[in-house]
Amino acid sequence: MLNAKKVIIESGIAFGTSGARGLVVDFKHNVSAAFAHAFVDVMRASFKFNSVAIGIDNRPSSYEIAQACAAAIQQQGFNVEYQGVIPTPALAFYSMENAIPCIMVTGSHIPFDRNGLKFYRPDGEITKDDEYAILNNTVRFSPINELITLHVKNNAAQAYITRYTSLYNNHTLKGKRIGIYEHSSAGRDLYAPLFRQLGAEIISLGRSDEFVPIDTEAVSDEDRLLAKVWSSQYQLDAIFSTDGDGDRPLVADETGTWLRGDILGLLAAQALDIDALAIPVSCNSAIELSGNFKKVAYTRIGSPYVIAAFEELKANYSAVAGFEANGGFLLASDINVNGKVLAALPTRDAVLPVLMLLAYAGNGKISHCVERLPQRFTWSDRLKDFPVEKSQQIISDAIAVPQNFLNELGLSELKCIDIDRTDGARFKLANGDIIHLRPSGNAPELRCYTEAANEALAKQYVQIVLNKLSAI
Repeated sequence: MLNAKKVIIESGIAFGTSGARGLVVDFKHNVSAAFAHAFVDVMRASFKFNSVAIGIDNRPSSYEIAQACAAAIQQQGFNVEYQGVIPTPALAFYSMENAIPCIMVTGSHIPFDRNGLKFYRPDGEITKDDEYAILNNTVRFSPINELITLHVKNNAAQAYITRYTSLYNNHTLKGKRIGIYEHSSAGRDLYAPLFRQLGAEIISLGRSDEFVPIDTEAVSDEDRLLAKVWSSQYQLDAIFSTDGDGDRPLVADETGTWLRGDILGLLAAQALDIDALAIPVSCNSAIELSGNFKKVAYTRIGSPYVIAAFEELKANYSAVAGFEANGGFLLASDINVNGKVLAALPTRDAVLPVLMLLAYAGNGKISHCVERLPQRFTWSDRLKDFPVEKSQQIISDAIAVPQNFLNELGLSELKCIDIDRTDGARFKLANGDIIHLRPSGNAPELRCYTEAANEALAKQYVQIVLNKLSAI
């Protein structure tokens, strides 16, 4: 018999900002099973259920990991509802609607040589306390010697489509030409039917048989150029895409310019008449400057922290939501949309914000909606394969003497007036600009986020910082 805690510790796989992540080679069958056993054991202590749902993304390794998790679930005496390749929010919505736990096998946007597991309680995302309980669970289990064949059900995917198509009639998006950048997204077979049911004309773009690691916070130069070309070639009103597991949106306006995720979130929150927001500290300050919200609460980066802030906000405000800089939108309250009740879905979702943006823009242009916002611009990028310990030391030194840090960057003319340590170090400069450093919670990477009065300067800050730090 194997001990779940021991197997997990020895694997080296750990929880980050969004689920447990690690190298594919470390997700051996018994490691995947250990996580599933520990999760189910933690869930059964607080909830009653007969089944556990499982979904996967399009990574080559995901199905086998799902098989090992399914074998563990069956060892615990529960049924497995395998939903196949599906967006994370679709699986989560199905889980919450049916009051059962679920496991999503996905590494989201990280490279395909890595993968991960996201866990959902019957009432939503697991908490940091749940993560601790999983990592320290000592349930014993038999080794996985044989993987089981999984048969796909598609009821979760259909429920997700209906969640949104039921809000509007089939003429709502009539006249709109929307490009769907499909690449290898887990939701690529859902989005075209969904938007077609609302009246849009759909053009499928960039479908790939190989996994494409789209990071909605650091869009590649190639994808920026592609969007411009596609927008001109097909005369599009918008381009919609997501990251690998479909919980982070990527939206371009009619010019093929990708919107930053937090700007998309801001526009969606305005369209939904949200009263109070919980957002990570890395988000654009245009959100608060817009003056549209009664309360804006700032959190550490990662959906568990955003969700943790919801309870206090819901005690004081009727319409509560959150979003992250990557664009993932979390709806904390049941709200009224077009005379219909839209149930809360407190996990990152990619479809809700783009649907609200399109409805908000109406017959107008998306770019005009963006132009009406306070003009603050953000940029971000990261150093890959950068040891966490090295990141932490750089940040510690910068906090200790921020002016030396700016001097070393060649930015001696700038002055730091405040440091927000909510997550990493966010340096606010006297001119209102921002430089923010933090180690990634999902991979050995150092992330840099900046904000300035124009996009060129924000991008320049990132290039200066990362070029300097990469040489250390």
